[in-house]
Amino acid sequence: MPHKLEIPKTTTLIAVSKKQPLEKIHAALKDGQRCFGENRVQEAYQHWENLQGDYADLDLHLIGPLQSNKAVDAVQLFDVIQTLDRKKIVDACANEEKKQGRKLKYFIQVNTGEEPQKSGVLPVDVDDLYHYANDKLDVVGLMCIPPQDEAPGLHFALLRKLGKKLNLDQLSMGMSADYKMALKFGATHVRIGSAFFGPRTQ
Repeated sequence: MPHKLEIPKTTTLIAVSKKQPLEKIHAALKDGQRCFGENRVQEAYQHWENLQGDYADLDLHLIGPLQSNKAVDAVQLFDVIQTLDRKKIVDACANEEKKQGRKLKYFIQVNTGEEPQKSGVLPVDVDDLYHYANDKLDVVGLMCIPPQDEAPGLHFALLRKLGKKLNLDQLSMGMSADYKMALKFGATHVRIGSAFFGPRTQ
């Protein structure tokens, strides 16, 4: 891979493989990377459907918004869904887990900037969604994507505070531009695309 990242061994590096050519994904797998993140269910199938059988330790994370009509495919393909943000998605995933006999791990996506165009539950509603979801699914942590025009540290601090309140110690926060800041605030998972794979060629 083109860049060496300063990430402690205690933090999970999620290589964001969305829109990456298969040759770069194969190179990452050859280098030993096993945890990958995808934004869209359909694109993830194109990348991983034929690779999953070759790598028993593959760990696939859905890090983009999930529509309830995609829950069947999402539960079938992914190991972790990081974008729970409403009860309808909780119910859809819980139903699919029962049908498919699978158990995934889940993060609740928090819209820390309260941006109307962005997915995620509002901070004031996190408690309610967590208690609803945790009765049905294995909720292990929280995830956020800070607004582009605001200092990310404020949002990472808020996510950490919300996580502590719920006794959730897994925090997915930080991307290529701000992952070092996220690590300072206790990120357990960082989602790295361009800093890992290099600039996209398409």
